[in-house]
Amino acid sequence: MKFFITYIFIGFIYSVNFSQDISPIIFKNCTSCHRPNEIGAFLPFENFQQVYDNRYLISYAISYDNRHGEPLMPPWPPDREFSTLLDERFLTDSEIQIINDWIEIGAPQGNPEDEYPIPNFPDGSTIGDPDIILEMESSFIIEGDYEDKYRCYVLPLNNDEPISMSAIEFRPGNREAVHHAIITYVPSGTADYLDDQDPSYGYECYGGFNLPNTTDLIGGYAPGVTSVVYPENIGRTLPVNTDIIVQIHYAPLLQDAEDLSSINIFKKDLPIEREINQYIWTDWTFVLPPDQETTVTNQLYIENDLSLVNILPHSHLIGKSWEIYATTEDDEIIPIIQIKNWDFDWQSFYYPEYLLKIPGGSTITAIAVYDNTSFNSDNPNNPPEWVFPGDGTRDEMFFIPMEFLPYQDGDEQIYLGEIDDCILGDINSDELINILDIVQMINLILDESTYPCSDINNDSILNILDIVILINMILE
Repeated sequence: MKFFITYIFIGFIYSVNFSQDISPIIFKNCTSCHRPNEIGAFLPFENFQQVYDNRYLISYAISYDNRHGEPLMPPWPPDREFSTLLDERFLTDSEIQIINDWIEIGAPQGNPEDEYPIPNFPDGSTIGDPDIILEMESSFIIEGDYEDKYRCYVLPLNNDEPISMSAIEFRPGNREAVHHAIITYVPSGTADYLDDQDPSYGYECYGGFNLPNTTDLIGGYAPGVTSVVYPENIGRTLPVNTDIIVQIHYAPLLQDAEDLSSINIFKKDLPIEREINQYIWTDWTFVLPPDQETTVTNQLYIENDLSLVNILPHSHLIGKSWEIYATTEDDEIIPIIQIKNWDFDWQSFYYPEYLLKIPGGSTITAIAVYDNTSFNSDNPNNPPEWVFPGDGTRDEMFFIPMEFLPYQDGDEQIYLGEIDDCILGDINSDELINILDIVQMINLILDESTYPCSDINNDSILNILDIVILINMILE
């Protein structure tokens, strides 16, 4: 029924073409990574010809009959039906359908003058002007041997007073080489002995930072992920004499490459009234026998009300899936995150859209499944061997950093994303009003949901009247 209605409106207004219908989808959702000097530089999508030449590959990557029912692209490991998270990367069913319809009718270009402009991708920062810029002391040469590399760099802050931080942003020096990064902070000099033992700049590391004590993770980077600015009076304080350590995962390359990455730190304009807390939930007692899957379940009791800010489920190459949820004293289930197909290469801090209240007396359950069989193509051991917890490549981890705040009334209304003004009728937020917005509105009505800028007649109800007004807006 949904697609039948969709086709009626598509045929009623105009036929599908690249310039009007496909370019907004590709340029907004794909080109940020698929362009020169980015992680997807091998397959750029910056113009009609590049998209046309790779149209069947695009269709394969975005379709739902691959990767155990999930599309390959855009990469977003969490299950969107389990919980709603900030800045989810996905194409709607209608966007996938219209791309496949476009290919089916011969992939016409349309009028090039109607093509959606490629967004302006900033180089220095996606947030603003940083207060502190920390840059690697020297470039690191990544050998083109098609092997993953994990390297840690110590970046001294040399701060003689505490820093009230509102955001931290990693800026990759070579976006084609840098796959992801995680950031921590330690007292000055803590990691110097590790740095001194390695003849090259930085030191080799995997999983963690090779430090004897667990440290808070305060930021990270993955392709397509934007840094989050803590709202209003919320933030994190970096103590006097702090070193920042960043672990960078370099993706396999066929040719030597050079990286000179940096970190931007943003200070709070006003004093921090609510300090971010972090709890790192670990299990170092499990064992993974060879040739079988093992489920590890742990529970965490929450004594007092808290507001969850973000979470990062983390395992290594034996990891298969994650599911994390809270159960209140009244047996209400609060879904937090589910990753059905764990992929070490695509991990990130995940934020709820709004601060997520976990009532005191609740129990958080975390279920991690590990696949230590030969059917796991990522298994580092062939044949499979006994695997134990640890930081090494062949070890495994049950590791969950969580940032949180003591709960205050109204926390559920604090939005963690960037608040932008929207264009009335621009349902898919591509700064255009066209057939895609009608398709998206139909889906919202059928799903009985809402979205910013969708209630065009402002009657607090989303229905056919809004569709009629939107059609008239397009035809005018």
